[in-house]
Amino acid sequence: MALVPYVENPLPALSKLHNSSAQFRFANRDLRLAQDWKKLGVAAVVWDAAVVMCMYLELGKVELKGKKAIELGAGTGLVGIVAALLGARVTITDREPALDFLSANVKANLPPDSQQSVVVSELTWGEGLEQYPAGGFDVVLGADIVYLEDTFLPLLETLEHLSSDTTVVLLACKLRYERDTNFLGMLKRRFTVEEVHYDKQRDIHLYKACKLTQRRDL
Repeated sequence: MALVPYVENPLPALSKLHNSSAQFRFANRDLRLAQDWKKLGVAAVVWDAAVVMCMYLELGKVELKGKKAIELGAGTGLVGIVAALLGARVTITDREPALDFLSANVKANLPPDSQQSVVVSELTWGEGLEQYPAGGFDVVLGADIVYLEDTFLPLLETLEHLSSDTTVVLLACKLRYERDTNFLGMLKRRFTVEEVHYDKQRDIHLYKACKLTQRRDL
């Protein structure tokens, strides 16, 4: 997730984002995620897309046990934590300023035996991708990472680099603006894209994408 400065917002709907923590129960475990809106902005709160993604992962429609997964723009780390609890070996990534916060949430919410299956790592989309194996992940996860137009091309480049022909990419999105829909169009030139779930209450779409063997650049 991008890091943005804190701006006070009096809307009641956003008040939960100002709480110092958020509590959930996933994978038969109680989780308590620290939040810090004032310090790290959107990167340090749990958004609905992450919750919907975790609910979907619990359904077992994507095989995670023993699989190599990576979460992009992890923020609080909820999705990566749940993926690890469900048996995946997970690399949880975000930009450098969020890593200490992210690492603390991982340590606080994973039992010791699961912590060995998780690595927290810096990843700015489109930069330093050689640090990550090309096509080296079975599952790529992203919750509410589609919202800043300037990041669309670097994000697409990152998704392509991390994915092989068998990789499953899962993106949970709230389509707030026309540009968000435009991103899906860009994605479809490089991946097959299918909407596999819609949470009407939270207005969250969940898409499954698989890399095309030949890009549709035209």
